[in-house]
Amino acid sequence: MLGDGATVPKTGVRVGAYGAVDEANACVGVAMTECPDDDRWKPIRQALLLIQNDLFDVGADLCTPIAKGEAPGARLRVDPAQTARLEKLIDAHNADLKPLNSFVLPGGTRLAAALHVARTVVRRAERDALRLCEAEPDATNRDAAVYLNRLSDLLFVLARVANATDGGDVLWEPGAGRADPTPDAPPS
Repeated sequence: MLGDGATVPKTGVRVGAYGAVDEANACVGVAMTECPDDDRWKPIRQALLLIQNDLFDVGADLCTPIAKGEAPGARLRVDPAQTARLEKLIDAHNADLKPLNSFVLPGGTRLAAALHVARTVVRRAERDALRLCEAEPDATNRDAAVYLNRLSDLLFVLARVANATDGGDVLWEPGAGRADPTPDAPPS
């Protein structure tokens, strides 16, 4: 059932979009459990809590089609200010990171790995939200998909911050597996 009371199939594009957002929120929750509860990590913990609340807003928005003639503020909708806040967090957390000269492998610390999983699930949720925007452009708030786009970038930056405390990012080495396809293989 949608937020407006309409009954639709569980396989519908709208249900898929807000379901993917729910899954993304759960992944952010897992990342939160990996974030140490001390002052050093407080900015990341605060960001993750804010993100989890915002993701409920995104889910509520996507769950409820925009009605014809809907008055501004009549329903909970993602606001561009929420995305602007993500941009500020990206800039603040990225400020002290070294520039990248390679792709980053999703791993490193447990927190970074959890943030990378959340990032990839958010990317899927974004694609699902964009499919919904294409299928029902007049009934869908595109700002929800824009929020998800910027959120995945923030999660990437936060994963880099988590890795910066423990030796840095794990960088992709193009073709590294071609020289010896079975490194450190146990003896047969």
